[in-house]
Amino acid sequence: MNRLNLHLVSDSTGETLEMIAKAALAQFDDPDVSRHFWPMVRSLQHLDRIVPDLAAHPGLVFHTLVNPETRKRLEEHCRHLGLPAVPVLDQVTAALEAQLGQEAHGRPGRQHMMDEDYFKRVEAIQYTIAHDDGIGYEEWEEADIVLVGVSRSSKTPTSIYLANRGFKTANIPLVVESPPPPALYGLRHPLIVGLTTSPERLVQIRRNRLLSLNEATETAYVDNDRVKAELQFARRMFGDNGWPVIDVTRRSIEETAAAIIRLAQERDRKPASEGGVGKPI
Repeated sequence: MNRLNLHLVSDSTGETLEMIAKAALAQFDDPDVSRHFWPMVRSLQHLDRIVPDLAAHPGLVFHTLVNPETRKRLEEHCRHLGLPAVPVLDQVTAALEAQLGQEAHGRPGRQHMMDEDYFKRVEAIQYTIAHDDGIGYEEWEEADIVLVGVSRSSKTPTSIYLANRGFKTANIPLVVESPPPPALYGLRHPLIVGLTTSPERLVQIRRNRLLSLNEATETAYVDNDRVKAELQFARRMFGDNGWPVIDVTRRSIEETAAAIIRLAQERDRKPASEGGVGKPI
């Protein structure tokens, strides 16, 4: 199979376009793709400057240009070069226009405007960084989500991902010899979620962590029986408190976060008397 040159042309940061391309490419088996990324293309002059690269590396052009003038110019260049140009958001925007009964604004970078959601994300990121790894228990009640799990169960990266989605997230490590502060069990506002994984996967991750730090890999930290006991301790705690549990063994960070967000949304729709369940998701 020949290598595909994929040109991503955006009039904003290109984050949306990159995510769409990544999601679409994930449906193929190891595609040989060379990505050419062109963000912040907001003028005809800027657009014209990338044409030589389009000609030198012919392939597929994805774009999210909303300005009619620059969009038309790109399509003209692509026709001249014989390249397919795909406006990836057109069908979604058209469907929304039909259902909402109004036309899209067509302003570049509108999704990145510093609106209320933007400042909510900034606040969430600041809170999450300040409450990583069990820090600041006095302020856990302010969290939207609290993640609980043993060491190396993806708590921190999942917390950061959730923060970028606007959720204030604290994470708390579970250590058999050092139980978490009593404050954890009295929380009312946050959704508390337990993260678990398979013992084999956890040992592997911990060994890799120790190797990266040039530390000895034969310690209680990676002992199979000890790791199983840690996970059993965590599961008992999750069950005793009725916290929902997510098994991250075969989940990416994005998939884990999506499951947590779904739990948060479901809880918001339920009466206060209905709690979570302690079964793995």
